[in-house]
Amino acid sequence: MKNMILTITLNPTIDKSTSVEKIAPESKLRCAAMKHEPGGGGINVSKALKKLGSDSKTLFPAGGYNGLMLKHLLHEEHIEAEVIPVEKETRENFIVLETSTNKQYRFNLPGEPTSIPLLEKVIEYIQNNPFEYIIASGSLLPGMTDDTYAQIAKVAASMGAKFILDTSGPALEAAVNEGIYLLKPNIGELAKLSGIQWLEADGVEAAARKLIDQGKVTLVAVSMGAAGALLISKDASYKVLAPEVEKRSTVGAGDSMVAGMVYMLSQGKTLEEVIRFGVACGTAATMNHGTELFYKEDAERLFQTMKVESYQV
Repeated sequence: MKNMILTITLNPTIDKSTSVEKIAPESKLRCAAMKHEPGGGGINVSKALKKLGSDSKTLFPAGGYNGLMLKHLLHEEHIEAEVIPVEKETRENFIVLETSTNKQYRFNLPGEPTSIPLLEKVIEYIQNNPFEYIIASGSLLPGMTDDTYAQIAKVAASMGAKFILDTSGPALEAAVNEGIYLLKPNIGELAKLSGIQWLEADGVEAAARKLIDQGKVTLVAVSMGAAGALLISKDASYKVLAPEVEKRSTVGAGDSMVAGMVYMLSQGKTLEEVIRFGVACGTAATMNHGTELFYKEDAERLFQTMKVESYQV
């Protein structure tokens, strides 16, 4: 029997967030108490799914004191974790909100390369533990090759799993050639996948459908910021506008969108509901400070108010 959902984070982090009235050089800044949260793409998706009442398993490498903290924080949130031990320290990110301007400053640190055969261990775990949905989100650990997600996509397909990917750069371009169930690029990433420098909004649908027609992707969800998002399948297109809210943070908004879409897919909902709820969760995440993601009641309220433009091909 297959498990339902696996999330994969190859470069996890401890997200540390605080706030200060004003950021100034060479001054002693009086900050609010530091908040520590487990972070990284796939981990954020699992956290968001938990908020929606859906369990998942999250797979990631971890090492050092930060690795221990990461496992502890996930345990506190009742998220089931499968940890691949590595010898290097898990990285940290640092987020500061300047309260006088409501501007957010994000300091993302690199992870450290590992000598552990990380990809092989990820593939072995997938082969021994079948899942219906496998979600890979975020950057690669330094030292991992550009075809890392492509190899995961290939083994996911061999196990009959629906592979969902949210990443960027050469790793994204390589993975698309192996076949992906749901891809979530922004317009710039979609342009690169199409071999062009830039896409206008009216060219997004055609570019996404080209990937589908080539057999590389089944569904493409293109995030367009304040303009909302497009979900394109072989037979139809769905456009939803992002509702207007007071934005406090964009941290985790993309992962929240992915979680909302996967939640609806796992519930057997229509594609129209899938994209509406994805945008609702992503938008709701921007309403909170730091790395808090969203509140379920905010996502559900936004979901009810949103409309979708759709048409069949």
